[in-house]
Amino acid sequence: MVAGCGGQRGGDNEAAATEPTSCEVTSDARLSIATGNTTGVYYALGGAYAEAINQQTDGKLKATAAETSASLQNIQQLVAGTHQVAFSLADTAADAVNGMAAFDDDQPIAALSRLYPNYTQVIVRSDAGINSILDMRGKRVSTGSPNSGTEVIANRMLEAAGLDPKNDVQAQRTELGKTVEGMKDGSIDAMFWSGGLPTGGITDLFVSQRDNVKFIDVTDTLPKLQNINPIYEEGAIPASTYQTPTDVATVVVPNLLLVKNDMDGNTACVLTKALFDHRPELVKVNKAAEGISLDTARETMPVPLHPGAKRALDDLGAAN
Repeated sequence: MVAGCGGQRGGDNEAAATEPTSCEVTSDARLSIATGNTTGVYYALGGAYAEAINQQTDGKLKATAAETSASLQNIQQLVAGTHQVAFSLADTAADAVNGMAAFDDDQPIAALSRLYPNYTQVIVRSDAGINSILDMRGKRVSTGSPNSGTEVIANRMLEAAGLDPKNDVQAQRTELGKTVEGMKDGSIDAMFWSGGLPTGGITDLFVSQRDNVKFIDVTDTLPKLQNINPIYEEGAIPASTYQTPTDVATVVVPNLLLVKNDMDGNTACVLTKALFDHRPELVKVNKAAEGISLDTARETMPVPLHPGAKRALDDLGAAN
């Protein structure tokens, strides 16, 4: 039902988008990219993507990356006009176009591309007595920044395990940097993080607290998550990512690059081409960008693909 409803509303949103004519920008403009916490992958790639846009347009589009609380806030501020481009988890973006969960109405957004997958990274202190999400009852648990995609999936996972996020855990709604510090000093027992691999803050945690922290398997929540949105999938965090003893099974959600659905088609086309033309530079900043692919770029539903992005992907596909 969610997918069907999303498809219909996506069609309405798509009609509002403007078609590209030249795939060029002719006038100077400033452009803000909503990213996430400074120690996360969104922020790192957002800065590299801003530079890519500047190079792609010879400085006509002056792009900058803005630190935010990530997905939910990003979409809210994108629609409000604070930012012109936004990184977002696909589950939060699906909520937005369907007018559900944190969104009262259908939000006028469109996608430039599907990006790399986000891995739900649930880490606990080894001395906290936590081996499953259900064991988090009564514990101090970081559910991520307020209005972040991490908070959305953390609360959904807690509920899937039979816990009330407001009453059954001592929720610490803190950004990644403060969360990592809390895990180090013992003021936080467990944490949720949804991010690409590797995430700098998580690398720091495992380097400094190797024997004091561990991942837990949260895939038992997947069936209930998929009842909310089939976009949730099972994946694995390779042992080589954070030098863990084994791969860690977890829940994976793709990321999307979003704009408002009424963005000028030529601008949307240029922004999409910049993403793929400068992909090697993004990979140098963080290996998560290796997951950005023309093969999956169009897989954004129920969020409609902007017509400018379609033009760019058609051109890029023909060139390859």
